[in-house]
This record gives sequence, C-alpha cells and structure tokens, in this order.
Amino acid sequence: MSTPPLVAVAHGSRDARSATTVRALARAVQGQAPDLEVRTAFLDLSEPTLAEVLGELHSAGHRDVVVVPLLLGSAFHARVDLPGLIADIGTSMPLLRVTVSGVLGPDPALESAALDRLRQARAEPGDPELGVVLTGVGSSRAAANEAVATIARRWHRSTGFAAVTHAFATARPGTGAALARLRARGAREQAIAPWFLAPGLLLDRIAREAPDCRIAEPLGDHPLVAELVLHRYHAVSGSTAHRDGHHVTPGHAATAQPTLTLPTAASLAG
Repeated sequence: MSTPPLVAVAHGSRDARSATTVRALARAVQGQAPDLEVRTAFLDLSEPTLAEVLGELHSAGHRDVVVVPLLLGSAFHARVDLPGLIADIGTSMPLLRVTVSGVLGPDPALESAALDRLRQARAEPGDPELGVVLTGVGSSRAAANEAVATIARRWHRSTGFAAVTHAFATARPGTGAALARLRARGAREQAIAPWFLAPGLLLDRIAREAPDCRIAEPLGDHPLVAELVLHRYHAVSGSTAHRDGHHVTPGHAATAQPTLTLPTAASLAG
C-alpha cells in the first residue's frame, strides 16, 4: 500500500448540513483523483471521528496516512485540537505514521472560489453600487481574524465593488456594523460572501441579520476547493515516502503550508 490514503478532517457540527457538505467535498476530491482513497473524518460533533477512520485504515493494513485539515485558517482547531488528537491516536497505533498537511486557508484558490460563489448569487465583481461583506467565523486568535480582514482589503482594492469590508459571526466587527460601513461608503446594495466551508447555524444567523442582502453559498464542494485539498495532500504525501523530515511519529503532528498558484477569479469568469 504505497499510496497513503487522504483523510479530509473537518471540525464537525450539530447541523447535519455541515457534514453533508464535507462529504460532498470529499466526493469532489475523489472525482479529481479516482485512484486515491479519500476518507472523511471530524474533530467533534459529527461522525466518523478521526480516531475511528485512522483505526479502520490501520486495521486495513495502511501504515502511512495523510490528514488534510479542512480548516480555513490556523486557529485553535489546527494548532491545538488536531495535534492533540493525533498524539492520543499515536499511542494506540504506534505503527501508523500520520502526516498532517497545511490547512486550506488562506489561499488564492479559496478567494477565487468565494468570488465565484458571489457570481452565482448575482453579485458580480465590478458592480459600482454593490458592497460586499466577507464574513468569517471569528477566532480568539488575532492573526486568524486579520487574515480575513486582509482578504477583504485586497478585494476592496481589486474587485471593482463599491466597497468590501469584513465581519465575523463570533467576534467584532459583526455583520450589522459591517453593513453600516458599506452603506457609509456609498454601497446602495449589499452582499454577503461567507468565508465558511459549510452551512450551519452561524451562517443562518448571519442571513437573518442581513435580510435584504444577497447571500452567497459557502465554499463547500467548489472544484477549486477540491483541487486545493489535493494540492495540500500532494505537498506532503511524496515526503511521506521519501523524506523523513515530514513523517509524523506518534505524539507529534506537523504541518506544511505550500505556496500555491491557482486560477484567478478573472479566469473563472472568462
């Protein structure tokens, strides 16, 4: 079994739509790499758990596995939860080598996918009367929130919308304040661009707070997201076979964040 399986691990949610979306993304990844074994797992709240999936792969004879975190930033789940889980799993499966790739975001591919979702919601870049709120979950880690704010500033300069700003579901600024900022900047209409992988209760709340806005779909199983998952996998899977520096021995989790250039929003629109 020389090709390590790809285990796409998401946070998990009590909202069944979230797990459904994650499984749809895994199918999209499988569709782009039909010879690769792709499995789905969750850190919490949804099934199967990461421990269950790794246990099944270990029982099937696999000794190398690549875990790709379906996380849009490097916050608590990527920095604490996932390494801790893998450390615990390593004690019960000492022969299994787990390599953890870099998280998905931020990345130009995700920005292109988010802009494409806006287009699908009839929110076209270049509309001088439309303002956009790029809305993330929010984190207690300032650097994770700043990554979303940086994307919003870049969009404000480059997309041709009347204005672009950012907001968070669980941190400040909130959606209401962001919409007021757009109106103050002259945006007669507004749209919400979710910096979310999947739907759920937080996005439902955001939609209620923005009843007159165009609400784009979350990133979900967009082809660029699936392609990015495979890029993260391939960035470390070759090293699993050839370079000890990327092996994750029991009790230690490592991440690798490759530089990636993927199609731009303009090329998607063309």
